[in-house]
Amino acid sequence: MSENYLHKELTSSIINCFYKVYNELGYGFLEKVYENALKIELESQGLYVEKQKPITVFYKNNSVGEYFADLIVENVVILELKAAETLCEEHELQLINYLKATNIEVGLLLNFGKKSQISRKIFTNKSV
Repeated sequence: MSENYLHKELTSSIINCFYKVYNELGYGFLEKVYENALKIELESQGLYVEKQKPITVFYKNNSVGEYFADLIVENVVILELKAAETLCEEHELQLINYLKATNIEVGLLLNFGKKSQISRKIFTNKSV
């Protein structure tokens, strides 16, 4: 079943980079520290990474707000980073909403908590 994952090779590379950073830094830093370190690790693997990219949210063709994606890799995967005790439903829903606001279909929620955690989310924006 995992053979059919969208952007499987890329997300595998991202997850490997996540574990390298987690194993090196451990638990207890602010999200920004992990974000900076993960960007360095991803770029060292030859990946194109954008940090804190602004994304506008629209409602009925009107701009209603903006958020900043922690990291976007190769323009096809959004990374939402957390440094929380554990992931919760709100974190996952936040990532799904970020996917809804873009044409990006794959998101990874990466938690640099006491125990490392990864959640993969897919949202397909189909044109009407």
